[in-house]
Amino acid sequence: MSVIVQLDRVEKRYKDVHALRAVDLSINEGDAFGFIGPNGAGKTTTLKILSTLLRPSAGRALVCGIDVSRRPDEVKPLIGYMPDVLGVYDDMLVQEYLEFFAAAYRIHGEKRRQVIDTVLELTDLGGKRDAQVRSLSRGMGQRLGLARVLLHDPKVLLLDEPAAGLDPRARIEFKELVLQLRRMGKTLLISSHILGEIGMMCNTIGIIEQGRMLFAGTIEDVRKKVRPGLRVTVRLREEPEKGRTHAEAMEILRGHPMVEALKPSEPGFEVLLRPECEDASVLSVDLAGRGFRILHFAEQAVDLEEVFLHVTKGVVS
Repeated sequence: MSVIVQLDRVEKRYKDVHALRAVDLSINEGDAFGFIGPNGAGKTTTLKILSTLLRPSAGRALVCGIDVSRRPDEVKPLIGYMPDVLGVYDDMLVQEYLEFFAAAYRIHGEKRRQVIDTVLELTDLGGKRDAQVRSLSRGMGQRLGLARVLLHDPKVLLLDEPAAGLDPRARIEFKELVLQLRRMGKTLLISSHILGEIGMMCNTIGIIEQGRMLFAGTIEDVRKKVRPGLRVTVRLREEPEKGRTHAEAMEILRGHPMVEALKPSEPGFEVLLRPECEDASVLSVDLAGRGFRILHFAEQAVDLEEVFLHVTKGVVS
């Protein structure tokens, strides 16, 4: 799969402030990349460089192999940038707002009508076509902002804190919209300091702190760095008369060559596997073969809060 966004040793300095420090990054086509970091870490600066709004002080930023500083006019048709604070014209109708920006993208005539109909349907704003922009809720406003950046069908979407300020329902709906864009083949870079939403929307992440990229990779790469072994939760149907209890199962697994550690975890127990074990099903097969009836057997997902706390302490090795 080809790299569609790339940063090579990118730096940005504002007099005495070093906003970005030798940042390297590669995002493959079709990925949803979650850009995580506290406020002021350098997320927005990175997005503004990729969107051609800022020039890096050093290094090189590429979109689809094109240098964003040297050839910005070639990059602009390829990207859709949605800032954290969305500027809108309050006195316009939704239809008029999109007509205005479609004209700015030089989309005219019947094609303009078709494009606007398409983005309204995609963002579920068809029923708000004749509503005033000022009347939209925060969630609907974010949908309108996304509709705007989709008008020219960009390959890469740069979304800066897109779910900030949304209520829980609007966040769920926005997550579904992002997943739909991924299915359409869009590449997304989504910045956020809300870790839960990134975990639901993205397949790769990057963690930045004080302008330095501390980690970038897949969720699986994260798991291996933060938690070398798989962690599994198990719950059994206990049958004390047959000697099939959680305590008995733990005793059996304690001697298993792939088990690193065990601990009770109501209503069952938790198993940490050795780093070399890549398939946790060996345990379920073993337990079932000994007559235990398994009610629940699941690998624990990596908690991005755990990842963030681990990485930003500087203990990634």
